[in-house]
Amino acid sequence: MPRMIQNRLFLFLMPLFATFMPYIAFAHGISDEQKARMLSGGYLQYMILGAEHMLTGYDHLLFLFGVVFFLTTFRDVAKFVTAFTLGHCLTLIFATFYRITWNYYLIDAIIALSVMYKAFDNNGGFKKHLNTKSPNLLAMVFGFGLLHGFGLSTRLQQLPLGEDSTGMLFRILSFNVGVELGQVLALAIMVYGLSTWRKKESFQRFSYASNSLLMFAGIFLLFMQMHGYWHDSHPDDFRFPEAEHRHAHEDMDIENEQKESGRENLE
Repeated sequence: MPRMIQNRLFLFLMPLFATFMPYIAFAHGISDEQKARMLSGGYLQYMILGAEHMLTGYDHLLFLFGVVFFLTTFRDVAKFVTAFTLGHCLTLIFATFYRITWNYYLIDAIIALSVMYKAFDNNGGFKKHLNTKSPNLLAMVFGFGLLHGFGLSTRLQQLPLGEDSTGMLFRILSFNVGVELGQVLALAIMVYGLSTWRKKESFQRFSYASNSLLMFAGIFLLFMQMHGYWHDSHPDDFRFPEAEHRHAHEDMDIENEQKESGRENLE
């Protein structure tokens, strides 16, 4: 019966997640409005933007959710979150300062794999399916932290950071402080919610389904980012590139006007 309930919950939530995920995904990134705001923005603005970016960073939050899902003590939470934080601080600061970048769709696709990895690990996938122990979690969290920081760096490099090395460094550090503040807020909500839920019987019944849903989220993000990469790098391969799509609508409008005119002449 518990497994049947889990499957039903998963099937119920999956279409809901697929429906609303594109709207969440749209919020993750650097908008034109934010870029314009940063042209005259001070360090506080970069800090606020960093916090906003983390709080809308669904891929980072999903991975953190998977990391803290089964952690029951403050010491464990602090240990793993510190490893993740050190990792993403290193790549965020150094990759941005030295302008090391890559296609952000591909980086986000790999970050989606980190979400899938944690869900697989939480559901005992290594022991069940690979008949082996899970890799050292602390090392994996640190490694994935480096990756997540690189993803944050690609977004930050879309902003006007200036040519002055000192000013640029302080803008990067301000953004990074904002990211950490946003992460602390998100983690506080996650840890409190999980600790409260963990005391209830439903936690054991639905933990497998919850991590299965986390796995689905990672798969969905992976395909979404690969679609974005393909669209970005091969725009003419799609049936309706932007210009063609606009002309198609214009042709439809002309055709509809001709039909309306024809009906009026008949009358």
